[in-house]
Amino acid sequence: MGAATDHDASMKSRARELEALAAAKQAIVEKTGAAEGVSYSFVQVDSGVDLANLEIVDLVRQLAKKTRSPALAQLASRITAVMRQGASYGSRDPFAKVKGLIEDLLEKLKKEASADAEHKAYCDDQTAKTKEKREDLEGTVEKLTAKSDKQKARSATLKGEVAELQRELADIAKSQAEMDKVRAEEHEIYKQTKADLEQGLEGVRLALKILRDHYEGPSLAQQPALPTYHENAGGAATGIIGMLEVIESDLGKSLAECQMQEDSAADEYEKVTQENKVTTASKEQDVKYKNEEATALDKSNDEVSADLQSTQTELDAVLDYAKSLREQCVEKPETYEERRARREAELAGLREALEILETQAAMLQRGSHGIREA
Repeated sequence: MGAATDHDASMKSRARELEALAAAKQAIVEKTGAAEGVSYSFVQVDSGVDLANLEIVDLVRQLAKKTRSPALAQLASRITAVMRQGASYGSRDPFAKVKGLIEDLLEKLKKEASADAEHKAYCDDQTAKTKEKREDLEGTVEKLTAKSDKQKARSATLKGEVAELQRELADIAKSQAEMDKVRAEEHEIYKQTKADLEQGLEGVRLALKILRDHYEGPSLAQQPALPTYHENAGGAATGIIGMLEVIESDLGKSLAECQMQEDSAADEYEKVTQENKVTTASKEQDVKYKNEEATALDKSNDEVSADLQSTQTELDAVLDYAKSLREQCVEKPETYEERRARREAELAGLREALEILETQAAMLQRGSHGIREA
């Protein structure tokens, strides 16, 4: 409102001033004649031109100061230079040169504004697309990294489990080998002990048979008479036979115990051996399946790692492009909105200056026609 009010007041003041000059000129014409009228008409025109140019220069300078525009400051200087050279040089339009300067700058500023708007649209479009692409790639990198880490961890766990299973299998194999050795040694001892016991038992039984046959054979009354110098030691024989019977019993028990121990040891050996076989088969299957799974995971992880590397390379390129885009579009001392506001102010000021010139030219032209008609 303030700028529009000042402009209207300025226009009214300038109009009153031109009317006063015209009235003064009319008075001069009435008193001094046509020659003087022609002479003073140039005075009026020159005065109007000077007033208009001074106002234009002041307006442009104020606008240049407000918007901090070197182009407007230079325009004000050029208008001042044109003023010093004179208002017309025979031109029918005393404002033609000033108007040309303003129109040239207007056109230049319009082109700059258009180019800046296109650049802003390009920056907004590329920034949005780059952001979307970056977020998409970052999400992919995050997913691939998580998948790779999970596969690596699972593969490492499987390999650790396989190593533990292999240690257990080695322990079982070692234990079985030791047990085989002990069983073999025990069986050899058993065979030797059994043979010794059986042989001893056989000898005792043979001795018993001989003694029994001798002492418990036909009755002595039925036997021929023996010389009186020898008698059977029946009492002693009975003691020997009794002793041999005890030995026979002990040897029989020992043989039975030996056989029982052998059978028990053999049964335990077979039982443990069978358990070891089952456990070994189960663990070997676990090793097989876990190795296969770990191998598959490693292969899959190689593919995931290749995808991750490719995606990371693409993301790095996008980040580099985003950095260069920021340098083009963001990292400037003046934002696009600030530049647009400044250009709009410059354009509005220049249009106002042109309006002033055109209004002034029209008023001066009407005044010149009035003078010539008089």
